[in-house]
Amino acid sequence: MTIRMNRRAALGLGTVATAGTVFGAAVPAAADPGRVAPAAGAGAGGNPRRIAARIGAAYRRESGRAGGNWQAYVSLAGPAGGDPLEAVSESADRRIEAYSVNKIAVAVAVLDKVDRGLLTLDQQVEVTAGIIVPGGDGMFSLDGAYPSLVTLGHVLANLLTVSDDTAVRLCGLVCPAAELNQILVAKGFPNTQVQPVANPNRFFLGTSTPRETHDLLRALVGGALLSPASTEVVLRMLRSPVAFTDGIRRDMSSAERARIATKAGWFADARHEAGVIFDAAGAPLVTYALFADGQAGADDFGATHPAVQARARLGRRFLTLTAGLGGAGTAHRAHLHRPSNGG
Repeated sequence: MTIRMNRRAALGLGTVATAGTVFGAAVPAAADPGRVAPAAGAGAGGNPRRIAARIGAAYRRESGRAGGNWQAYVSLAGPAGGDPLEAVSESADRRIEAYSVNKIAVAVAVLDKVDRGLLTLDQQVEVTAGIIVPGGDGMFSLDGAYPSLVTLGHVLANLLTVSDDTAVRLCGLVCPAAELNQILVAKGFPNTQVQPVANPNRFFLGTSTPRETHDLLRALVGGALLSPASTEVVLRMLRSPVAFTDGIRRDMSSAERARIATKAGWFADARHEAGVIFDAAGAPLVTYALFADGQAGADDFGATHPAVQARARLGRRFLTLTAGLGGAGTAHRAHLHRPSNGG
C-alpha cells in the first residue's frame, strides 16, 4: 500500500477530468456488422432505469461487505437504444494504478499498429531469458527453454487471457512506452497511460480512472478504437473460457461466461476487474470498471479475497437483474467452444 501511494504522489495522481470524446459518439460497425440486437428492454424483462438503480444497490451492498476502498463506474444499456444509464459512480474520475486491467489498453495500442500496417499478428518476436519476468503470472516464465520465437498473436493471447506478465515486455518490443501512450492519448484516453522506465521498450502498466476504463471498453465494443478484425481479436480473447474466472464470471455456467469479456488486475492489496456483459444476442448490456484496494488478505490472490468474492456475487446479480433485457449497439457473437480430448 505504501509503495502504491508513493508512486501516486510521484506521478501527481488525483481527481482529474476524463476524456469524453469517445463515449457516446457515433461509432462504426464492429466485428459483426449489420447484426444489431434489440434496444434495451425490448420484448421482456422490466424497466431499465429501475434495474440500473438495483445494480447500484447491489454494488453498495457488496462493496460495503468487502470493505476497503472502491472506485467504480458501471452502466446499463439505455432504453430504446439511448445513452447508457449510469448505475454506479464512485470516485469514478480518480486516477489510480490500474495494474493488469491496463493490458487491454496495451493490446489496443499494439493492434492499432496492426490496423495501420506497421505490425502483423503472425510476425515473430524473440523470447530471451533476459526478458522473462521471474515468478510472474502466465506461461512464459514456466517454459525455461529460451531463446524461442513466438508470434505477436500468441503474445496477445497470453496477455489478455492468462494475464502473462512477460507478454507485457514482449509487447514493449513492438510498441515502446512513449508510442503506446501517444496512441492512447490520440484515441481520447489521457489518463490511461503506462509508466515509462529507463528502457524505452519496458514500462509499468500505469494508470487509468474507472470512468475512462469504462469508456475505453464502450468504445471498443462500439468499433471506435480498432478495425472490426482487431476488435474481434480482443473480444474473443477476453470472452474465452481460459480468461479470468475468479471474479465476475465465477458462479456462472460456461454459456454465461461466454457472454462476458473481462480482465482482472492485481498487485499488492489491489484487486481490479473491468469488462462487458453482452446479452444473449451479443449486444453490449452492462459495462463495468470495479477497482478495489485496502481489503484484508493482501497476500491472497485467489478467489477467497474479499473483493474478488464481492465481484463474484455481483456478477451473478448482474445477470439475474438483467435477464430478459436486450443490449444496445453492434452485436458480437461468442465463438463456439468445443472441448477436446486430444487426438
